[in-house]
Amino acid sequence: MKKLSPQLQDKLNQLEAWYTERQGSIVAFSGGIDSTLVLFLARKFQGKENAIGVISNSESLKTKDFQLAKTFCKDFDIQLEIIKTEELTDLRYNQNPENRCYFCKEHLFHDLQDIKEKYPDFDVLSGTNQDDLADYRPGLQAAAKYKILAPMAACKLSKEELRQIAKHFDLPNWDKPASPCLSSRIPYNHHITREKLQQVEDAENILNDLGFIDVRVRHYGSYGQVEVQKTELEKLFSIENEVIEKIKAVGFEDVRIDREGLVSGKLNRVLKVANQQK
Repeated sequence: MKKLSPQLQDKLNQLEAWYTERQGSIVAFSGGIDSTLVLFLARKFQGKENAIGVISNSESLKTKDFQLAKTFCKDFDIQLEIIKTEELTDLRYNQNPENRCYFCKEHLFHDLQDIKEKYPDFDVLSGTNQDDLADYRPGLQAAAKYKILAPMAACKLSKEELRQIAKHFDLPNWDKPASPCLSSRIPYNHHITREKLQQVEDAENILNDLGFIDVRVRHYGSYGQVEVQKTELEKLFSIENEVIEKIKAVGFEDVRIDREGLVSGKLNRVLKVANQQK
């Protein structure tokens, strides 16, 4: 176990104090590193009986991420409850407005209230970190509505600091690339369907199998647009025909490669342009 810097040790001490002054936690768990650390620390500082992970096996969560989340809880002896949110049945969500994430989180946090009825003295926690507060996150409004707490943001941990603490505890996904929900691959105001989400997941799995770890396949209806890390573009172009053929086979009419490379949140650029024009 690598020793933490004094600054990070101080933040870990703050987190310990934050958890220990509360009885228990119900953690909105996605399998990503943020909520993984929140859940791990709840288990560590509050005990097994007082730390409950809850994951929704919805269509917008990658099957691979769902399986990794279940394995993590088994390996670290953490209680896990599995629910099924139905955001795709909500027109406010599947019409994919700019605040789509609000409706997604509203479904999740609403359904978590059923779990809270079983553990009325526990707080419901999210993996929101300090960096998230500066980003466009409509889901934060839903969190506020349901009084969801965020220990990482409360103790002012950045994403990088969070990863370093996760590495300190040898958590298996400490360096796992961000894996936003599959719906984030579909441009705003393009309808979200199960078929589109499955095509995106299948296409990204193909890229992973070809050795590209951090990827996005944006679904523009008539075509899919592939993003890989800029340093891997040369490799991607060297097997371009194979990539296009395989991704077309999972349902895309056409496939394009984004020469800019992977940029997280790229589809939010239209929001910035719209705001500048107001």
